[in-house]
Amino acid sequence: MRIAVTGGSGFIGGHVVDRLLDAGHDVLSLDVASCPRPDPRAAYRELDVLDLDALTDTFSGIDVVFHIAGMSNVDFAFADPVRTVRLNVEGTGKVCEAARGAGVRRVVFASTVWVYGAMADPVAPAQPPAPAPPPLTEEAEIVLGRAGHVYTSTKLAAELLLQSYQQTYGLAFTILRYGIPYGPGMRDELVLARFVQNAMAGRPLTVAGDGQQYRKYVYVRDLADAHVLALTDTAQNTTIALEGNERVSVLEMAQAVQAYFPDVAIEHVPARPGDFRGREISTQRAAGLLNWRPTTPFRDGVRQYIEWYQANRQPPAVAAPSVGDLGVSAASSE
Repeated sequence: MRIAVTGGSGFIGGHVVDRLLDAGHDVLSLDVASCPRPDPRAAYRELDVLDLDALTDTFSGIDVVFHIAGMSNVDFAFADPVRTVRLNVEGTGKVCEAARGAGVRRVVFASTVWVYGAMADPVAPAQPPAPAPPPLTEEAEIVLGRAGHVYTSTKLAAELLLQSYQQTYGLAFTILRYGIPYGPGMRDELVLARFVQNAMAGRPLTVAGDGQQYRKYVYVRDLADAHVLALTDTAQNTTIALEGNERVSVLEMAQAVQAYFPDVAIEHVPARPGDFRGREISTQRAAGLLNWRPTTPFRDGVRQYIEWYQANRQPPAVAAPSVGDLGVSAASSE
């Protein structure tokens, strides 16, 4: 199958390109720059997703487009909402239009579990004692009044565009809502990366409050495997959440890093007002439709990341402060 990957030189995109090549596909990696590196087995083309004509020409003869490019850093999104809208919404619209014009069979889009913050909470059964609400599913209702961060809104808007292009023009889609990815190649400002930087510099790992805020992190190579599986016909015109299977608190993350740097202390500081402590998201659809489940235990993934970091990076001269909130800078989709 001939596949194009926008954002193919990025953190997630690079791993997706690798896995698609491993599966025997003919892959074209597209990005505005080739750093850190495209897989040498893939063809590469420098391309801006806002250039409709270039996209349309490039997609000629392509079967499936994985659209992973976009604004992924929520801090940058906060600082420049207009550019974020252009990249995440207009960029997605142009990818869809180019795919339609070139006769692409399907667009697979990189969304995020952050969109679940804009969805209605499920209601737990009424019998006592009341259990916790069931996990949110892909069918949860979007509540506009809970849209929150502009990053979340742009991802929801992009999802709506995919739905509209299918309903209006017949362009098939698959939406993959990523959990928070981690692993080799992740950006240095993400939480785990900051902990590792500080540990290597001999600085303490700072945890806000009791550190029980949690997320279900997903190892990037497990996440990339799901993209290959998403090429199945059963994944067409559907939305699939790809979360990790372990609840990892910020304290447990710090402890996982400390296990490799035992001389580094963990320090607690006052909790931040409104720290989000996590919510359950169902991955039953990924298991049922794709037969996908993450297989890398969190601590093993941390070990692999630390080994990669030590082999490929040097800690900054002044280590970034550790972050006690798992979500603020960890929503990378690209």
